[in-house]
Parts: sequence; structure tokens; C-alpha cells
Amino acid sequence: MAFVVNGEKIEDSAIKHEVERLRPDYERVFADQDPAEREAQLLDWSKENVIERALINQEARSKGDEIPGSKIEETLAKLKEQYDDPKQLYKDLNAEDDEKIKQDIETQMRVEQTLNKVCEKMAKPSKAAIKQYYEQNKDQFRTPERIRVAHIVKHVNWQTDEESAYRAISEAHKELAGGAAFEMVVDKYTDCADNGGDLGFIMKGQMVEEFEDVVFNLGTGQSSDIFRTRFGFHIAKVYAREPEGIAGLEDVEDRITETLQEQMREKAIDDFVDSLRDKAKIEEV
Repeated sequence: MAFVVNGEKIEDSAIKHEVERLRPDYERVFADQDPAEREAQLLDWSKENVIERALINQEARSKGDEIPGSKIEETLAKLKEQYDDPKQLYKDLNAEDDEKIKQDIETQMRVEQTLNKVCEKMAKPSKAAIKQYYEQNKDQFRTPERIRVAHIVKHVNWQTDEESAYRAISEAHKELAGGAAFEMVVDKYTDCADNGGDLGFIMKGQMVEEFEDVVFNLGTGQSSDIFRTRFGFHIAKVYAREPEGIAGLEDVEDRITETLQEQMREKAIDDFVDSLRDKAKIEEV
């Protein structure tokens, strides 16, 4: 099966190549779908992709700015550096030689120019739109419990054996029990004195499990007893806790703005492609 799009023939091989390109992700996402239905839908989507790509490429070739040859050669050289086997490059790009790849590179650069022009006059998301998105999607902005923690650590490794490390941290623990300030003891004993042993705010999943099992069960201002992790012996202190909650709008406004801009860009491009399709002559041959 092939198509003719505005007089340009799209060979069946291009559609087959697109099917195989999409297949891994497609079969993962639609794993529960009936195999026959899934294959038919994959073929339909591949056809649509190839036709839409042809329309955009035609528009870019006819209206895009000229691309300097040196820029194309530079891009090809960088592309080749990514491949140990040159044959794989030609296979991935469905190309027979460098000239075909250079043509594709030039077309892609022209496409990027064209799509950037389509989107360049796009308005920025309004404050009202940002606030509305925030209100409608608050679950996206949940923040897990966080604690600010510092620690004294004595590593057990090829330089320090278990007994020596434990003896040293026991001295630190004795000073703390006698009323010495944690911050003073850190500087004196720890193997990791950066920022006075302060790890800043952490959330579960950032540190090793045996460390988190201790520190997330401490109260604010409380210090732990000596405990062991795979790295060595520790004494930890929690300075502050932030409960699970929802980030404020001011904290996620930039993130929402980027999301809305991307949505607006996708819509602008979809509308542009639809306009090309409305004017196009597409025949199945």
C-alpha cells in the first residue's frame, strides 16, 4: 500500500518503517488490547504519521529558510559519532547513504524553522489559566513529608575497621550525652563535615533504607543513638519537619507555565497540520 500526497509518492516501505518504530512503545501501552485490533490501529496511526510528516516536510521545503551546507555536514558528523557501527545509523534512519541522511537533516532543520514560526506569536498563559490549572490538578503538586537532618558519620572501609569506627563515634555520642552542641561534635568527629554534616531537607527514597528508618522516626530537635548503615556508624539529628501537603501556587507556577505552553504549542501545530491536510490532495495507490 502506498500514498500520493500532493503528487509525492509515499512508498509502503516508509509506512512499514514507521510501524516498527512505534511498535515497542505501542505494544507496551496497549498490551491489554486485542492483538488484531492493536495491529490494525498501529497501522492506521503509522499511516497518519507518515502522511502528516510528508505534509509538514513539503511545507518546510517550499517555505523554510535555506540551511548552510556546513551546518548540515557538522550535524551529520555529530550523528555518526553516536554510532559504533555505521550500518546501524543507515538502518535507523532508513537511508542508503550519506546524501539521503543529509537531505533528511536539511528537511528536519527546515521543519523546525517552520514549526517555530507557527508558534512564535503564541501568547503566554494568563495568570487566570495558570491558577485554573493549579486548582484543577492539585494532586499533581503533592509534596511528601520532608525532614531537615544532619549526621555524624564514621565510615567503615579499607581505611577504618568496624571496631575503630565504633570507638570514635562512641566518643562523639558521649560528648552529646554530656550536653555538647551537635554542631560542635560534628566538626570534631565526622568523616563528612560538609555543611556541618547538614544534609538539608530529604524525603523518603533519597537515602538508604536503614538511615531513613531511624531519622524519619525522630522528633524535631531530637538526636538518635548510634546506628549502623552499609556505610558505617551514624548519629543523626532532625532540625525540622515538613508534613505531606500540596505545594503552593507560587512554588509551581513556572512548572505550570511550561506545561500550558507545551499544550498551546501542540495545539498550534495540530491546527497547522490540519490546515495543510485540508488543502492537500491525498490518494491511496
